[in-house]
Amino acid sequence: MNSALVVGCGGQLGAELVSEFSKRGWAVTGLKRADLDITNPATVEQAIQSLDPSIVINAAAYNQVDLAERHPVDAFQANALAVRNLAMACRQSDAQLVHFSTDYVFDGRKGAPYIEDDPTHPLGAYAVSKLAGELYAQAYLDNPLVIRTSGVFGPQGLRTARGNFIELMLRLANEGQPIRVVEDHVASPTYAPVMAARTADLVERRASGIFHMGGGTPISWFDYARLVFRLAGVSPPLTPTNEREYRTAARRPKYSALSNAKMESLGVACFPSLEEAVADYLRRRA
Repeated sequence: MNSALVVGCGGQLGAELVSEFSKRGWAVTGLKRADLDITNPATVEQAIQSLDPSIVINAAAYNQVDLAERHPVDAFQANALAVRNLAMACRQSDAQLVHFSTDYVFDGRKGAPYIEDDPTHPLGAYAVSKLAGELYAQAYLDNPLVIRTSGVFGPQGLRTARGNFIELMLRLANEGQPIRVVEDHVASPTYAPVMAARTADLVERRASGIFHMGGGTPISWFDYARLVFRLAGVSPPLTPTNEREYRTAARRPKYSALSNAKMESLGVACFPSLEEAVADYLRRRA
């Protein structure tokens, strides 16, 4: 029987990966941060040796983009050096590493969905740490599967401390305060349950290398918020803002949507529309 170790199983994506691979007949072990410190090379090596999985799926990440500007070492340890630890342990155990990266490795100046061969240009500490994680995976392993994604949201966001964009918008709407969302930044928000299924599809096709896995619908964060409110049946005071008015500690790519063409060329199904994904999320949430 194929076996998988999912690191970061308490997060929005990790929880769906455990569920999806289990449904497909894999023997799955999920480890949360409290179970395994992936920044400790000795404990990582020991865990992977003892479990001896066919694949190790790393869904753990430090993704507090603005906080990373004040704590770049913390971000680098979790997003880069921890990937090195996993990669080295996978090499010792002959396991494939599946690692998730981000659209933030790009600077957003292309103005069209990014493909895997586009040049990277990270704009801040978080983005640099994620790109370094990709490089470590490729440096130590011959066949890693690196999946870049964008704006992940899933039902587990109801139970995690940081939630997700939809939960933030609904909380603000419930508080009745005016909501301002940037209209000049575009991404491709990605639904975690579908992403887990597409990841399993790639693994079953023995894919390796870098793949993009975005939600398939390039959309501004303002239009995304408007979509959420329409589908949720609420009408809070929502106004657009822009990067100049809404300053953040970290610079973000202005257009970081991802093209799924490479993934789809292997026969993997395309993503549903963002409207379908948000509607499904709200149904599960209810």
